[in-house]
Formats: sequence, structure tokens, C-alpha cells
Amino acid sequence: MTSSTSADTPKSISINAFRHLAFSLFCALFGAVYEKFSFGVYSFYMIYAFVIPLILGSIPLLSIAIWGKVYPDKKTLTAWNCGIAALTVGCIVQGVLEIYGTTNHLMIVYPIAGFILLSAGIILFFCNLFRKRNKTHTL
Repeated sequence: MTSSTSADTPKSISINAFRHLAFSLFCALFGAVYEKFSFGVYSFYMIYAFVIPLILGSIPLLSIAIWGKVYPDKKTLTAWNCGIAALTVGCIVQGVLEIYGTTNHLMIVYPIAGFILLSAGIILFFCNLFRKRNKTHTL
């Protein structure tokens, strides 16, 4: 008996997509509250941090859940979700630093880690896609 590590159902992908939507709404609310108490100082990083989980999380996953024939496995979703989290947290921290009026040279870590993790998610998805396609053709 083999254990499946895939998110085999559109329902599980939809749940993940709605989690990204909730995270996006939380980021928008957090940014709005933070901006309200920042005495008129604002940061575009903070304002638009909610866009990352919305565009990279909810929209692609809902598309896969609705129209997809192959669903990503747990490793792929984990890498993808961690990439989205790294980019979003990086935007929020950059926004906090801008509102505070300072900079940090270590902020480059967030986009690098985010893009590496997103790339890993894409590579894993296509590797699994080709592996499943080759299994069906050899049987």
C-alpha cells in the first residue's frame, strides 16, 4: 500500500486558495490599521502587501481547482506557500521599516528566498506533471 502525498481533490486545493484569500484580507486589514496609526506616513509595500497572496495564492489555486486535471502534491504546495509567505512578510517588514524611517541591507533576503521557493514549487509541479504523464503512457 502506497501513501499518497498529493492534494488529490479540487476541494483541498480550494481550501488552500481560500486560506490565501483570508491571509490576503488579513494583510489588507493589518496594513490599513498600521497606516491609520502611523501619523500620515505610509508605505506602498505595506499598502500592497495583500496583493501577493491574492495574485500568487488564491487566483492560481482556484484556477487549478476549477479547470485543472492534475493537482499539486503537498511538497509543491508547501514550497509555493512558503514562497508567498516570504514575499508577503518581506513586504510588510519593508513597509514597517519605511514608515519608521530606516533601512536594512538584509531585506534582500526576503525576495530572494521567496523567488527561490516559488521556483521550487513550479519545478516540482512540472516534474510531478511529467511523472504522472509518463506513468499513464507506460501502463
